[in-house]
Amino acid sequence: MLILETIDLNGIQSLYTISNRLNFNDIFPNKVSIWKVRNNNPLRKSYLKNNIRVDEFDALIKITVEMTRYLYPYIREILQSKEDLKNSSVIWDDFNKRFTELIKERFNLDSMRVKKLLNQTKNDEIIINSLLTLSLCISIEGYQKLKNFLFDF
Repeated sequence: MLILETIDLNGIQSLYTISNRLNFNDIFPNKVSIWKVRNNNPLRKSYLKNNIRVDEFDALIKITVEMTRYLYPYIREILQSKEDLKNSSVIWDDFNKRFTELIKERFNLDSMRVKKLLNQTKNDEIIINSLLTLSLCISIEGYQKLKNFLFDF
């Protein structure tokens, strides 16, 4: 989700809007409820140790897939800019800078896994793999593909 929030500057508002459009009002009645579920990530600074419910997990996957469909043209442009550094490096550099800033702002910088995300060599590989994974999730079977990926991760 951090990749999507890097692309969409109104990330939490977009997540909430998509949640409403998908009729997940009973699962995520407000933005705070989405924020709380996202904070189940132990890499975050404001980590809350709560068990995420199955319906919350499924809803987040469906929201992620829907947001990916909406942001796909931008995802494609970012991936293309990485390939063509002579003409479009500004796009990749801006995306990478914003992603790194979000990590520094939201994640626990003492964690070894977070330090790996901040390592520029590893960071590029992680970003590219994440963008490619999201790109593959825009199909009709996108929900199942993303769910399988997350379970295998």
